[in-house]
Amino acid sequence: MPTLLLSETNALTVSSNFAKRFSLSAILFVVSQNLLCAQAAELGPRVEIVISVVEQRLALVQDGVVVRRFPVSTSKFGLGDSFGSYKTPLGRLRVCGKLGGDLPEGAVFKHRNFNGEVLRVNARGRDPIVTRILWLEGAEPRNENARSRGIYIHGTPQERSIGKATSYGCVRMRSRDVVEIFNAVPVGTSVTIITEKLPRAQRSEPFKLVVWFADLRKERGS
Repeated sequence: MPTLLLSETNALTVSSNFAKRFSLSAILFVVSQNLLCAQAAELGPRVEIVISVVEQRLALVQDGVVVRRFPVSTSKFGLGDSFGSYKTPLGRLRVCGKLGGDLPEGAVFKHRNFNGEVLRVNARGRDPIVTRILWLEGAEPRNENARSRGIYIHGTPQERSIGKATSYGCVRMRSRDVVEIFNAVPVGTSVTIITEKLPRAQRSEPFKLVVWFADLRKERGS
């Protein structure tokens, strides 16, 4: 099939004819709307993670609003960032790597690699890293060793201990919960570990839906 090539003269003629049919303001409006839609699709919602040590809870935050909360376990040795301390670092960090996206829940990691074993929940005498790893790196001087220390958000088979400070520095989660977080956040996501309580505000999707239907019924006069 022959390819149609427009010369500069033909292109100008086409543009002139197009401008005659549509006002310049209408064209600019369409272009600007397309650009805004493209930018919004590219940026998407701003997602971050906040972890409260005092509450032993992790919050998934979207555009500044807490949308999900999960119980976790931070270090039983307290807070800090020194090598060999087994403590959980405080402050602002970020996800620098994600491992295990295609593995089943309970898949066992050894040196950040799947070793072929899958454990059931609360397997007796076993406490390896399982299911998913979100590797953290520090974004402040007080947590600059986090990546080298191997600080992760990860799954644990010992789910009965979740909600208490029982880890060796990492942030432990139930397998089903760490899968949800893994799928919700990209590499580069901000992770802030605090000693304060999490904010109480939480999104209420069902309420917004009910209000929307009520407004629609009023418009229709029903």
